[in-house]
Amino acid sequence: MELKNETKVGFTGEVSIIPMWAWILAVIAFAALQVVAQVIRQSGDPTHFVRALMGLLVGAVVACYLLLLGYITRDARRRGMSPVLWTLVAILVPNALGMLLYFILRQPIRSACPQCGSFVQSGFNFCPHCSHKLGSSCPKCQHMVTATDVYCPYCGTPVMAAVTSRAG
Repeated sequence: MELKNETKVGFTGEVSIIPMWAWILAVIAFAALQVVAQVIRQSGDPTHFVRALMGLLVGAVVACYLLLLGYITRDARRRGMSPVLWTLVAILVPNALGMLLYFILRQPIRSACPQCGSFVQSGFNFCPHCSHKLGSSCPKCQHMVTATDVYCPYCGTPVMAAVTSRAG
């Protein structure tokens, strides 16, 4: 399965993954709740200002809920998790606990293999599809190390000495 490299980071990058159907539903729900807040009146209702304020508040909460559902659907797919399952969990588990569970249990974002473009989970030394080496690894325990590591953080093996001896 091919992966598109995503260059947007931060809040705007995360908001941009919300699908269009979620934005449309959020706008429709917000507008409908504004109409309901103004049209439906009963005896003993609060003033017009309080009804408008309550309509805005409830509309904003429902719109945010729908946008968050859209985000979970798209983000679960991006992380290699089941989008249908996590969307259903977010909807059906009450009091927004399903959404909280998603954010606690979600997997890290996968990246693309530079050689074949397949999904690769973070922390992998080699691509599971084409066996391309993805980064530096310890010569003894094969855990990933960074280019600035002098010793392997997992087993203590000198990493720089192994790199310079291979290069020289």
